[in-house]
Amino acid sequence: MAALEQPETVRNTDPTADVTASAQGDFDTGWQAYERGDYETAHAAWRPLAEQGDIIAQYNIAFMYDNGRGVTEDKSEAARWYRAAAKQGDVDAQFSLGFMYDYGDGVEQDYGEAVRWYRAAADQGLSTAQFNLGVLYDYGEGVAEDDVEAVKWYRAAAEQDDADAQFNLALMYDYGDGVALDDVEAVKWYRLAADQGLANAQYNLALMHDYGEGVAEDDAQAAQWYQNAADQNHAKSQYNLALMYDYGNGVVLDDGRALALYRQAAEQQHLDAQFNLAIMYDNGEGTAEDNLEAAKWYRRAAEQGHSGAQFSLGLMYDSGEGVDMEAVM
Repeated sequence: MAALEQPETVRNTDPTADVTASAQGDFDTGWQAYERGDYETAHAAWRPLAEQGDIIAQYNIAFMYDNGRGVTEDKSEAARWYRAAAKQGDVDAQFSLGFMYDYGDGVEQDYGEAVRWYRAAADQGLSTAQFNLGVLYDYGEGVAEDDVEAVKWYRAAAEQDDADAQFNLALMYDYGDGVALDDVEAVKWYRLAADQGLANAQYNLALMHDYGEGVAEDDAQAAQWYQNAADQNHAKSQYNLALMYDYGNGVVLDDGRALALYRQAAEQQHLDAQFNLAIMYDNGEGTAEDNLEAAKWYRRAAEQGHSGAQFSLGLMYDSGEGVDMEAVM
């Protein structure tokens, strides 16, 4: 449930702002310079406008200090200019200032101040601020932990198609936190986030299909969603999909495909994937029997505390298969 990051670029002038032709010309000069990568000229054009109280110029100057564009990176100076624009109601500046307080970036970490500025932006409808405010209520940072408030803000962002908020809202329904437990609603929100490509949502949606929670049990659908997440290098999905190929559930049994997926997850330190990969090498399933590879993966799992791997590795030492006996003599 990590918080989202601030906007990634400066902004053009607000067409509704009441500015003089001269000020607009100076802003446009800065904008044209910024677009061609001449950040120093952009800063020189915008800084006087920011000092005169131009909100967009203040935000842009803050962003430049935040990211070291045209000036030496200076988070404290960024926070100063974000604050100037935030106090005038600039929603992106409010969010960015909240983010800096959230992570102690350029200011002393202060979750209470993070809540204050996220709320100001959330009340203006900014989905990223709504999501981050939900996270703070979820974990009780800067406010008393309040699942109902967390759900409220996750929902506000989720209804604006924020994939992370959709996923977190699904989790709340999945576990009955702040709302009545409702697997059908959980599936609904997991699917919306999954359709946007969020790997964790794809994995959880696969689990719901796998176990028939909130939706009819469907191994083929589970396999498809595991595949979507596995394609994004999601280790748990790679492991679960490997199991399906290993046993022919929802897919055609394919030891070679299972082996490849176990390896992908095992290389990400997935404990059971390491153990199962070792078994396949040990028994020659999906590959030629290879005691050295089997011992290698048993050892990796054993070192993480997997009791089955520890026992199997012990057997290999007992028989002298795939291990260097001289090293333990």
